Amino acid sequence: MSFSSPLFLFFFLPAVFLLDRIIPGLRRKNIFLAAVSLIFLAFGQLAFVPLFLLAVLIDYMAGLLLIRLEKGRKAVFVITVILDLGMLAVFKYTDFVISNINSLFSASWKLSGIALPLGISFFTFQGISYVTDTYRDKSGGTKDFLDVLLFMSFFPQLLQGPILRFGDFAPQLMSRSVSPDRTVSGIRRFINGLAKKVILSAAAAKVADSVFAMKGLTDWRLAWLGGICYALQLYYDFSGYSDMAVGLARMFGFGITENFDLPYSASSVRNFWRRWHISLSTWFRDYLYIPLGGSRRGTARKYFNRMIVFLCTGIWHGANWTFIVWGLVHGVLCNLEDSGIIPTDRLEKNRVGRVLNRVYTLLAVMLLFVVFRADTLQDAAVMLRSMFSFSVLPAGSYEIRRLLPAATCLILITGVILAGGLAARLKKLCSGMEAGSKAGACAGYLFSLILFVLCLMAMARGGFTPFIYTQF
Repeated sequence: MSFSSPLFLFFFLPAVFLLDRIIPGLRRKNIFLAAVSLIFLAFGQLAFVPLFLLAVLIDYMAGLLLIRLEKGRKAVFVITVILDLGMLAVFKYTDFVISNINSLFSASWKLSGIALPLGISFFTFQGISYVTDTYRDKSGGTKDFLDVLLFMSFFPQLLQGPILRFGDFAPQLMSRSVSPDRTVSGIRRFINGLAKKVILSAAAAKVADSVFAMKGLTDWRLAWLGGICYALQLYYDFSGYSDMAVGLARMFGFGITENFDLPYSASSVRNFWRRWHISLSTWFRDYLYIPLGGSRRGTARKYFNRMIVFLCTGIWHGANWTFIVWGLVHGVLCNLEDSGIIPTDRLEKNRVGRVLNRVYTLLAVMLLFVVFRADTLQDAAVMLRSMFSFSVLPAGSYEIRRLLPAATCLILITGVILAGGLAARLKKLCSGMEAGSKAGACAGYLFSLILFVLCLMAMARGGFTPFIYTQF
């Protein structure tokens, strides 16, 4: 079940919302939300609900032991992390390893065909963060199984994050506020995310999918069109989900972390990673980069640690060499910027330099997303080569006209403008207008209503496509 499906929008969400309001007491509400979250997961993949519950039980029992034990805590911590990562590795990377063994040694091992459980990359990392925080400080854990269950299963962010920290989530299990203003704010945030998904991302996806399906592409115009549209598709798909998750959580009285901060207006690749998938970046910083030594052991070690982090970031995204190369090149660029070889810090001191920084960052990110999107490294090389070949095919003009009718052009232009930072300025302006007068507030509510209607129309025309990060 997807956030952008009629079943969720018109049956599941209204019923859950109303029942949450009716049920008395936070304890009962927490039990209800945990049960609802498991039902939500079951709609997507019923067969893997027992696996999810096993993961929760392992992390809960580990936390319990870490709270109670004085000796042997490190062994409990290490074994639990190995179990969590082992579960992730078996389901996500078994066939990748077998395929590479077959290629390297001309073997013929049969692929396992193991299906990837929904949300496994996200709930596994949340479980590891819970166990790690409890290992570091006993007060960071809990003896209540319900708390861990709801923390790991909370349906607004279960499938695609943001990746939560128990220390931020736990206080809201004991005390949270629900008000009409907060509920309306959550609904409007949800609608904004829905519009990103079913209008902006969907329009970009049709173009990007068509271009990337053209094997052996050589027309540079189509190649750039595909690369730009995929960058838009991925951003609006994933940030749209994050907006919906934040909005839904707010409707139920929870506050969860923001996951995006206008990443396409970043001034460097390092700055991009402070704005893109923020919860994953901070997870790797706190649970991998800093434990490896961070920047405390000299420059060479800092660069090495960063490369390890970006290698793991690539591996986390999927079982394909394209993800690994994507992660490693991001790590190289971050190190080159940090060393001054790519002088982003110096360029940021004047206006022309700031423009150059943004152009460089946007190009680097977009070109690497071509690698991220491609099925193989060979396909990525063909696409990148086409982008810089400046060759034009006679059929290319026809394909461009076919892919870019007037309505699609309008949506894509809107997406480009909003991704560049106009959205933040519009939000600030609208917030000021709404706070300043009842007319402004009414106009804001009317805009959200119109946007929701446009979303429904788009859904009726285009069907329901899964979110990209569900596969990760």
